[in-house]
Amino acid sequence: MEEQVILVDQEDVPRGQMDKMEAHEKGLLHRAFSVFIFNSKCELLLQQRAMNKYHSRGLWTNTCCSHPRIGESNIQAANRRLREEMGIDCELNFLFKFTYKAIFENGLTEHEIDHVFFGMSDKLPVINQDEVASFKYVDLDTLANDIAANPSAFTPWLRICLDKVIAHASTAKTKNGHTA
Repeated sequence: MEEQVILVDQEDVPRGQMDKMEAHEKGLLHRAFSVFIFNSKCELLLQQRAMNKYHSRGLWTNTCCSHPRIGESNIQAANRRLREEMGIDCELNFLFKFTYKAIFENGLTEHEIDHVFFGMSDKLPVINQDEVASFKYVDLDTLANDIAANPSAFTPWLRICLDKVIAHASTAKTKNGHTA
Protein backbone atom coordinates (compact mmCIF):
# COMPACT_ATOMS: atom_id res chain seq x y z
CA MET A 1 0.00 0.00 0.00
CA GLU A 2 1.22 3.48 -0.89
CA GLU A 3 2.11 5.80 1.98
CA GLN A 4 -0.77 7.98 3.20
CA VAL A 5 -0.66 11.60 4.37
CA ILE A 6 -2.99 13.29 6.84
CA LEU A 7 -5.12 15.91 5.09
CA VAL A 8 -5.80 18.94 7.29
CA ASP A 9 -7.66 22.24 7.17
CA GLN A 10 -6.01 25.65 7.69
CA GLU A 11 -6.27 25.14 11.48
CA ASP A 12 -4.36 21.82 11.24
CA VAL A 13 -7.49 19.80 12.05
CA PRO A 14 -7.39 16.36 10.34
CA ARG A 15 -9.89 16.05 7.48
CA GLY A 16 -9.01 12.60 6.15
CA GLN A 17 -6.14 10.81 4.51
CA MET A 18 -4.89 10.30 0.98
CA ASP A 19 -2.17 8.56 -0.96
CA LYS A 20 0.95 10.74 -0.67
CA MET A 21 1.49 11.08 -4.42
CA GLU A 22 -2.17 11.89 -5.07
CA ALA A 23 -2.08 14.63 -2.40
CA HIS A 24 1.02 16.10 -4.04
CA GLU A 25 -0.50 15.86 -7.53
CA LYS A 26 -3.64 17.68 -6.33
CA GLY A 27 -1.76 20.15 -4.08
CA LEU A 28 -3.95 19.36 -1.06
CA LEU A 29 -3.03 20.71 2.38
CA HIS A 30 -1.52 18.01 4.59
CA ARG A 31 0.55 17.63 7.75
CA ALA A 32 4.35 17.47 7.66
CA PHE A 33 7.33 17.99 9.94
CA SER A 34 10.89 19.26 9.68
CA VAL A 35 13.73 18.41 12.05
CA PHE A 36 16.71 20.70 12.70
CA ILE A 37 19.62 19.09 14.59
CA PHE A 38 22.44 21.27 15.89
CA ASN A 39 25.81 20.15 17.23
CA SER A 40 27.59 21.62 20.26
CA LYS A 41 29.29 24.19 17.97
CA CYS A 42 25.81 25.54 17.08
CA GLU A 43 26.14 24.19 13.54
CA LEU A 44 23.06 22.88 11.76
CA LEU A 45 23.17 19.40 10.25
CA LEU A 46 21.98 19.65 6.64
CA GLN A 47 21.18 16.80 4.32
CA GLN A 48 21.34 16.71 0.54
CA ARG A 49 18.24 14.92 -0.73
CA ALA A 50 18.89 11.73 -2.68
CA MET A 51 18.73 11.88 -6.46
CA ASN A 52 15.84 9.38 -6.57
CA LYS A 53 13.43 11.59 -4.56
CA TYR A 54 10.14 12.46 -6.31
CA HIS A 55 10.88 16.19 -6.04
CA SER A 56 13.72 18.46 -4.90
CA ARG A 57 16.34 15.87 -5.91
CA GLY A 58 19.86 16.78 -4.87
CA LEU A 59 18.79 19.92 -3.02
CA TRP A 60 20.13 20.80 0.41
CA THR A 61 17.62 20.91 3.24
CA ASN A 62 17.23 20.66 7.01
CA THR A 63 18.32 17.52 8.88
CA CYS A 64 15.22 15.54 7.90
CA CYS A 65 11.59 16.03 6.97
CA SER A 66 8.58 13.93 6.08
CA HIS A 67 4.93 13.27 6.93
CA PRO A 68 3.46 11.63 10.03
CA ARG A 69 1.62 8.37 9.48
CA ILE A 70 -2.02 7.85 10.38
CA GLY A 71 -2.22 7.35 14.18
CA GLU A 72 1.34 8.64 14.72
CA SER A 73 2.02 11.88 16.59
CA ASN A 74 4.25 14.52 15.00
CA ILE A 75 7.00 13.91 17.58
CA GLN A 76 6.85 10.13 17.04
CA ALA A 77 7.10 10.66 13.29
CA ALA A 78 9.98 13.13 13.63
CA ASN A 79 11.94 10.70 15.81
CA ARG A 80 11.21 7.79 13.45
CA ARG A 81 12.37 9.65 10.34
CA LEU A 82 15.45 11.07 12.07
CA ARG A 83 16.51 7.48 12.81
CA GLU A 84 15.52 6.22 9.33
CA GLU A 85 17.18 8.99 7.32
CA MET A 86 20.15 10.03 9.48
CA GLY A 87 20.65 7.20 11.99
CA ILE A 88 20.37 9.64 14.91
CA ASP A 89 18.40 9.43 18.15
CA CYS A 90 18.15 12.54 20.33
CA GLU A 91 15.61 14.56 22.26
CA LEU A 92 13.46 16.70 19.98
CA ASN A 93 11.49 19.79 20.98
CA PHE A 94 8.61 21.30 19.02
CA LEU A 95 9.17 25.00 18.36
CA PHE A 96 6.71 26.29 15.76
CA LYS A 97 4.69 25.44 12.69
CA PHE A 98 4.16 27.22 9.40
CA THR A 99 2.10 26.76 6.25
CA TYR A 100 3.58 26.88 2.77
CA LYS A 101 2.82 25.91 -0.79
CA ALA A 102 5.51 25.14 -3.36
CA ILE A 103 5.00 23.95 -6.94
CA PHE A 104 7.82 21.85 -8.37
CA GLU A 105 9.27 21.42 -11.85
CA ASN A 106 7.55 18.03 -12.26
CA GLY A 107 4.08 19.44 -11.54
CA LEU A 108 3.87 18.16 -7.96
CA THR A 109 2.86 20.56 -5.18
CA GLU A 110 3.84 20.54 -1.52
CA HIS A 111 1.07 22.27 0.42
CA GLU A 112 1.87 21.64 4.04
CA ILE A 113 1.43 22.67 7.61
CA ASP A 114 4.99 21.95 8.67
CA HIS A 115 5.74 21.27 12.36
CA VAL A 116 9.33 22.24 13.20
CA PHE A 117 11.40 20.35 15.78
CA PHE A 118 14.87 21.19 17.13
CA GLY A 119 17.37 18.83 18.71
CA MET A 120 21.00 18.73 19.74
CA SER A 121 23.47 15.94 18.97
CA ASP A 122 27.15 15.50 18.27
CA LYS A 123 26.57 12.00 16.89
CA LEU A 124 27.89 11.52 13.38
CA PRO A 125 25.02 10.65 11.01
CA VAL A 126 24.75 7.23 9.42
CA ILE A 127 22.77 8.18 6.33
CA ASN A 128 20.18 6.09 4.52
CA GLN A 129 21.39 6.43 0.93
CA ASP A 130 17.88 5.85 -0.43
CA GLU A 131 16.90 9.13 1.23
CA VAL A 132 20.09 11.15 1.64
CA ALA A 133 22.94 11.77 -0.83
CA SER A 134 25.23 13.63 1.56
CA PHE A 135 25.33 15.75 4.71
CA LYS A 136 27.27 18.66 6.16
CA TYR A 137 27.30 20.90 9.22
CA VAL A 138 27.00 24.64 8.68
CA ASP A 139 26.59 27.67 10.91
CA LEU A 140 23.38 29.61 10.39
CA ASP A 141 25.03 32.81 9.11
CA THR A 142 26.86 30.85 6.41
CA LEU A 143 23.65 29.02 5.51
CA ALA A 144 21.70 32.28 5.22
CA ASN A 145 24.41 33.71 2.95
CA ASP A 146 24.52 30.53 0.84
CA ILE A 147 20.74 30.56 0.40
CA ALA A 148 20.78 34.25 -0.57
CA ALA A 149 23.53 33.61 -3.14
CA ASN A 150 22.14 30.34 -4.55
CA PRO A 151 18.50 29.78 -3.51
CA SER A 152 17.90 27.08 -6.14
CA ALA A 153 20.34 24.75 -4.32
CA PHE A 154 17.99 24.58 -1.29
CA THR A 155 14.48 23.27 -0.69
CA PRO A 156 11.65 25.82 -0.59
CA TRP A 157 10.56 24.88 2.94
CA LEU A 158 14.07 25.50 4.29
CA ARG A 159 14.23 28.89 2.55
CA ILE A 160 10.77 29.82 3.87
CA CYS A 161 11.33 28.94 7.54
CA LEU A 162 15.03 29.83 7.93
CA ASP A 163 14.43 33.25 9.53
CA LYS A 164 12.25 31.66 12.23
CA VAL A 165 14.82 28.90 12.76
CA ILE A 166 17.56 31.51 13.20
CA ALA A 167 15.40 33.48 15.67
CA HIS A 168 14.66 30.35 17.73
CA ALA A 169 18.28 29.18 17.62
CA SER A 170 19.49 32.60 18.78
CA THR A 171 17.01 32.61 21.65
CA ALA A 172 18.02 29.09 22.70
CA LYS A 173 21.70 29.97 22.49
CA THR A 174 21.20 33.04 24.66
CA LYS A 175 19.19 31.10 27.28
CA ASN A 176 21.26 27.93 27.40
CA GLY A 177 24.67 28.83 26.09
CA HIS A 178 24.05 26.43 23.20
CA THR A 179 21.44 25.77 20.52
CA ALA A 180 18.24 23.74 21.03
